[in-house]
Amino acid sequence: MEELEEAVRLSKAMSDINRMQITALIQREGTVCVCEVCDTLKLSQPLVSRHLKQLKEAGVVDAQKEGKWVVYSLVKSPSKLLNAYLEILKPEGEKLAPLVRCQIR
Repeated sequence: MEELEEAVRLSKAMSDINRMQITALIQREGTVCVCEVCDTLKLSQPLVSRHLKQLKEAGVVDAQKEGKWVVYSLVKSPSKLLNAYLEILKPEGEKLAPLVRCQIR
């Protein structure tokens, strides 16, 4: 049952094109802050924050504080199913715009 619950959780998290692009961007860059995602993908800060929260709750990303900033990265030990999603997203990440680096971080 645990595998089915994970499949549902990940499927819901990956059911939005913006969350998939955010995941692909994090996979490509390693770590990003909210402003870098906003500026790179041309999305609003509230939208990006909401998507990152959903990805964190689904076990896709981790958040870590660096000074007064929160940076996001992929979880360190992704499940077999998450790895399958990441394989699909890898070429998509390469198609995304170059990262717009945060000026303050």
